[in-house]
Amino acid sequence: MVTLVGAGLNDKSDFSRPLSSLIPGHIAHIPENVKSFSPDSSSVTTTTGRDITYDTLIVATGLKTKFDAIEGLPEALDNPNSGVSTIYSYKTCDKVWTDIENLKEGKAVFTQPSGIIKCAGAPQKIMWMAWDRFRRTGRRENIDIDFYTGMPTMFSVKKYSEALDVLRQQRGVGGHFGHELTSIDINNKKAKFKKASDGSSVTVDYSLLHLAPPMGPLDVFKGSPIADAAGWVPVDKATLQHVKTEFSNVFAIGDCSSLPTSKTAAAITAQAPVLTENLFSFIDSGKVANAAYDGYTSCPLLTGYGELMLAEFKYGLEPKETFGDIFDQAKSNRFFYHLKKDVFPYAYWNYMINGQWFGSKGFSRPEF
Repeated sequence: MVTLVGAGLNDKSDFSRPLSSLIPGHIAHIPENVKSFSPDSSSVTTTTGRDITYDTLIVATGLKTKFDAIEGLPEALDNPNSGVSTIYSYKTCDKVWTDIENLKEGKAVFTQPSGIIKCAGAPQKIMWMAWDRFRRTGRRENIDIDFYTGMPTMFSVKKYSEALDVLRQQRGVGGHFGHELTSIDINNKKAKFKKASDGSSVTVDYSLLHLAPPMGPLDVFKGSPIADAAGWVPVDKATLQHVKTEFSNVFAIGDCSSLPTSKTAAAITAQAPVLTENLFSFIDSGKVANAAYDGYTSCPLLTGYGELMLAEFKYGLEPKETFGDIFDQAKSNRFFYHLKKDVFPYAYWNYMINGQWFGSKGFSRPEF
């Protein structure tokens, strides 16, 4: 949703609520962070030293953005005149729009890291919105746009990647693949990248720089018995139950999990009913049910004002499309745009967080 803020379509306050207002009254809210997990004793310890025991545990901590992994980035984001911004921070997502509006000429650089990030399509969503804004306001001819990504292609799924690369070439956007942002020099407005092909460095001038920072698991999982070596919570990719039999009362969902699929809100809408079905079966019988997650996820790729490409896929990077019989989902259209801009935010705040919205299935709860 913060892409909409960066594109000037919403104020960031539209997408902020006090956490306490989102938790139903019948659920006890403990406003503390977990410091450590002790699955052998089925307990967690909070940052205040409080020990809390559990019968079953659902881990849904999300992941963290590592702004300090790029030299000069924290200072650049704090400087209102740096020309550097990101939609991956609530603090700076509105700075993205300011930078887009202030740029009259020069070079706009958009970046994406390699590895796991939240919504892997978002770094280019904001690029396409900037491209369209520059075009609509008569500035496009004076602004060069380049996409530097640590990935080898525009998108992980071949069908959508090919369509996006055609779009990139049609719109005159430079594509630089296998380029990892390593540092920013705000005084001279230069960004340094490391090339995956040979490890060499490339320095690029910019007038506007929008970046997606590297991301990873939270520090609480370092050395934790419930995490794998990389720091993710390893769960069965179908049942969402912990892979270690001795921790069978532990489940995980979303960005903190090891699930081999794109980390998006759409993925959560498909994972949640599977987890709850298996959780209650485990509570009742000690065994999970037959509910299985197929890796469904979605990335609504904004490609301009009034147009959107709806990428939907499952495990194996295989398309799993809701409207495939009606539309070619690798082609942008206005219907998809309004799903993203109007329907999805409303559904999120009014239904999804209450367990009443199931993504591609709408209000129809899946049956297993």
